[in-house]
Amino acid sequence: MIRAALALAVLVVPCAMASETIVRDRNALQAAVASAKPGDRILIAPGTYEGGLYFRGVTGEPGNRIVIAALDSTNPPVFDGGGQAMHIAGASHLELRDLVSANMTGNGWNLDDGGNFGSARDIVLSGIRVRDVGPEGNRDGIKLSGLNGFVVENCVVERWGTGGSGIDMVGCHNGLIAGCRFETTPTQTSEGVQMKGGTADVVVRGNRFVNAGRGVNIGGSTGLEFFRPALNLDGSMENSEARAIVVEGNTFIGSGAAVAFVGVDRAVVRYNTIYRPGRWALRILQENRSETFVPSRNGVFERNLIAFRSDAWASSGVNIGPNTAPETFRFASNWWYCLDAPARSHPDLPTEEAHGTYGVDPALADPEAGDFAPKAGSPAAGVGAHALPSKATP
Repeated sequence: MIRAALALAVLVVPCAMASETIVRDRNALQAAVASAKPGDRILIAPGTYEGGLYFRGVTGEPGNRIVIAALDSTNPPVFDGGGQAMHIAGASHLELRDLVSANMTGNGWNLDDGGNFGSARDIVLSGIRVRDVGPEGNRDGIKLSGLNGFVVENCVVERWGTGGSGIDMVGCHNGLIAGCRFETTPTQTSEGVQMKGGTADVVVRGNRFVNAGRGVNIGGSTGLEFFRPALNLDGSMENSEARAIVVEGNTFIGSGAAVAFVGVDRAVVRYNTIYRPGRWALRILQENRSETFVPSRNGVFERNLIAFRSDAWASSGVNIGPNTAPETFRFASNWWYCLDAPARSHPDLPTEEAHGTYGVDPALADPEAGDFAPKAGSPAAGVGAHALPSKATP
């Protein structure tokens, strides 16, 4: 599942009939995308371009993506102003690379299935930068809906809407978000990465979250008509906002809560470093209480490194809401350290933790300078983002 999707996302075979087009204005870009064929590369010259572009059905072939990229990755084009830089519907075998959006009032970038689930496949966003979206309301840096087989890598999202997400996924499947940075002003109403609306089989790996509200929101609350695929509500199936999610090797700095399990069935959160969270290391919540939906359940929280201060800590670091199944969660081998009062390091977990460590200084290298790796000889060498095995996820 995930392995097949990621293999598809990195396989690119040159096409003998492909062309390369350099565009220098908005009209030329629209024309080039409209006529693009499998394997074509559309290279956008440096400069400022008006946002609000809409494309539908941009279709490459397996192994021959259509690529829309910066001509010069060191001086990328900037899409400035408008509702969103680009809205691309129903695309397949498409790659966006080294593009910048700024000052959008809606979303930075919006890719969806155009209302036809299964049509948006093999999508890659690499080196995309987003800054200053909204700033108020439910405004997302990158909005993804109904994608199946996708990669978002090495992207930077800064200052999205107060009620939105750095990346918001609705009904996305078989994907990877890796090596990205999410940073906004301190707030507890937004999310760095959100996965809801039936999102499944997604890995969030090796990213950095700074003051992201809920760093990763695994689940959420979605109108029933927006789920991909469509829900079965006759009671014969157990529904959830998200399922089979892995969050690993990330670094969370600040934020109200590093991770929230919200109406999710099966999620693994492991090998993450959580430094000075605002209130909680994790939350277990249920926001969608529609019939046939399972309670938030079957979570795993293991080998994470959590360093916090007692004056910012609430509920001993874990927030559990009603209508959830906290007794189904498993905790193992996490490293808990209260920076200002080591004796207060023990969290209040809903189930007994196996092999946890409490109150032992992990000896981080230089957190104030952004270096959260343990010093040589640290007893915490086997936990946290720096300890993620190179082949942790299939």
